[in-house]
Amino acid sequence: MGCGRKAPRAELVRFHAENGTLTEGAGTGRGAYTCVSLACFERAATRRQFNRVLRTSVHVDPALRRLYTRPLTHGER
Repeated sequence: MGCGRKAPRAELVRFHAENGTLTEGAGTGRGAYTCVSLACFERAATRRQFNRVLRTSVHVDPALRRLYTRPLTHGER
């Protein structure tokens, strides 16, 4: 979403809306994906792209930045 780069799902981080809050991981309903780059996540949040893609208004918690500052373990997205 943030940079527009196309990549396999294994190389992306998935988000979904849950009770009006942006939540990481596979959940029910529409999903929004960003690269594993913090810049991509911040760009999507700044441009309110999560709201557009998820088709609902969501609160983007700044704590989600932690997903981009720690290494992913095998099988984790």
